[in-house]
Amino acid sequence: MARIGYARVSTEEQNLDLQLSALNQSGCDRVFSDHGVSAVAKRRNGFEQALSALGPGDTFVIWKMDRAFRSLRHALDVFDQFETAGIEFHVLTEGIDTTTPMGKCFFQIRNAFAELERNLISERTKAGLQEARRRGTRLGRPRALSHSEIADARRRRAGGEHMAQIAARSGVSERTLYRHMGDAT
Repeated sequence: MARIGYARVSTEEQNLDLQLSALNQSGCDRVFSDHGVSAVAKRRNGFEQALSALGPGDTFVIWKMDRAFRSLRHALDVFDQFETAGIEFHVLTEGIDTTTPMGKCFFQIRNAFAELERNLISERTKAGLQEARRRGTRLGRPRALSHSEIADARRRRAGGEHMAQIAARSGVSERTLYRHMGDAT
């Protein structure tokens, strides 16, 4: 009857300490983690190791719901596996205990709202990008060379200067210079 914990942060800049401390204080026997891994990543080694460590009568413990599941469907699939295998599930910050009917209901409702929130964020991001494109805002990295720098590079090339010299003078690699000039040679 082990308590297996799991913690995850999405970026390298984030810190696992708060989650790890809470999981250890809750009595977890083992804690697995993923650092700098998005929730939607198909492969999360720490999560997979935590699931593999669970057996009948064990409890899977997480700090917060969105730390473990990619989507409502994913959460429900894992929960079904837990039920079949006789594994309990606890969420420390949300007071969820799936051994009770209320805990099961809350688990499903909470995941539906978490998925809705992710979808709304995605929708707003797409709308913002679409509006920026409509206004003519150039997205992505700035060009390495301006149009006048490309024209100057073409004049130098036509004058016999080597691409390596032109690239060094322009502060870019030869490959970047070729790409900007549209010259395959």
